[in-house]
Amino acid sequence: MPRRNDISSILLIGSGPIVIGQACEFDYSGTQACKALKEEGFRVILVNSNPATIMTDPGLVDATYIEPIRLPVLERIISQERPDALLPTMGGQTALNMAMKLDEAGILKKYGVELIGADIEAIQKAENRELFRAAMEKLGIPMPMSRVVHSVAEALDVAEQIDYPLIIRPSFTLGGEGGGVANHQEELIQIATNGLSASPTQEILVEQSILGWKEFEMEVMRDHSDNCVIICSIENFDPMGVHTGDSITVAPSQTLTDVEYQQLRDMSFQIMREIGVDTGGSNVQFAVNPRDGQVMVIEMNPRVSRSSALASKATGFPIAKIAAKVMTGDVLKDILKKFNVKDLNTFNVKESVFPFNKFDGVDLVLGPEMKSTGEVMGIDSTFLSAFAKSQIACGTILPSKGKVFISIDDQNKKYILGIAKKLLDLSFKIVATKGTSKFLDENNLNVETINKVKEGGPHIVDAIKRNQIDLVINTTKTQGSIRDSYSIRRTALTYNIPYYTTIRGAKIAVDTIEHLKNSSLKVKSLQDLI
Repeated sequence: MPRRNDISSILLIGSGPIVIGQACEFDYSGTQACKALKEEGFRVILVNSNPATIMTDPGLVDATYIEPIRLPVLERIISQERPDALLPTMGGQTALNMAMKLDEAGILKKYGVELIGADIEAIQKAENRELFRAAMEKLGIPMPMSRVVHSVAEALDVAEQIDYPLIIRPSFTLGGEGGGVANHQEELIQIATNGLSASPTQEILVEQSILGWKEFEMEVMRDHSDNCVIICSIENFDPMGVHTGDSITVAPSQTLTDVEYQQLRDMSFQIMREIGVDTGGSNVQFAVNPRDGQVMVIEMNPRVSRSSALASKATGFPIAKIAAKVMTGDVLKDILKKFNVKDLNTFNVKESVFPFNKFDGVDLVLGPEMKSTGEVMGIDSTFLSAFAKSQIACGTILPSKGKVFISIDDQNKKYILGIAKKLLDLSFKIVATKGTSKFLDENNLNVETINKVKEGGPHIVDAIKRNQIDLVINTTKTQGSIRDSYSIRRTALTYNIPYYTTIRGAKIAVDTIEHLKNSSLKVKSLQDLI
């Protein structure tokens, strides 16, 4: 089917400056979309406040405005350029929020600008927590118990109905800004206050905790003939409770059963249709209970997501480029004939890059609020080699020998046994805090005990500073233990010691150390793969 002939010019809003929650992934997506629209013969107008991007390079589009992404500026540009359509789904949350503001101000109607990809109703149903819940209830797709509130007092009321811990999710924010996990009333008051301040609509979702469930993302594409396809399934290797932008992720997913995959696939299509994303790409996030396989939907992004760059590289399927083409009239079966999309048969591991060393006083513990400013990717024919490459790319060099520090919260102690045994089998020495050391000794694992900082020297921070520690594994649960162990994580960062704050991350790291003792890494260019 040919491109739409009722529109000739399209305005694309970029994601603006690189910030936590929104980085160069959207420059990639936006650039691919610009190229696709130009190929189809449209006049493309770009607004992006960040000149340090590929999409603002001369000649990529017909008109480039390096201007603040603000309502008065955009109205002036729309008035001057008179685009027929606005594409809001390639510029992350910035572009979606600005499309909402343009509609609310009557600017789109005033100048006759059509939204393509996702209309206002679809954006509202996906982004507004209450509307999204209502849509899921209509479909019969379960979600965690929750309530949208607009004040701290209302949040405290919800806490009386839903047990702690509670997840706080502000509406319309980047990377979960202002969110967190509240384990008791004092934390709830603090996080709710921050979340209400961060949300442009002064609303937060107070949600039942499903910490520890597995988290999956489905990258979905739909054309105007209602053909739908799952481009890629992505698994977060950190469990629910860690923002997907900060988690180690792997594509394709590794632990979904075929039944679970088909269930998530069918739900993703239902959700995309119900929300009303008629054409283009979307991202749907699910939680799966590892004990019984129960599935809940977490949220949907009615746009090309942060994960689409990963999924594109992992599959050879150029998501943003194809999304732009289906938004302007093409259908998937015709487009796919033009692209040599092939099964790469690779494991693709994304690791996040954090700016912790640039900010004094910032803790390394991960949670629902995103902290990373970038990401890297390792690709290989085996998962552990792909993981090793991702670690090297983000500057983490896993040790092949030496001494490992382990301090584990009570809830996770039972999971550390296999990891500790493997480290000892690999000839590492282990030092642990008293509680962890006692537990390991009781399970016939010979380890050395070392003091916590508050117990006095010589303690673990002293050992790190003396270059006596080669790897840190430190999980915490309570705010008290997080505060107590802060100096350990911070010192490990300062001295460039690899550290892992989740059990699953630690297990993968130790498995990879074993793997690298028996295998060498091979390098291929992305061009050779695709």
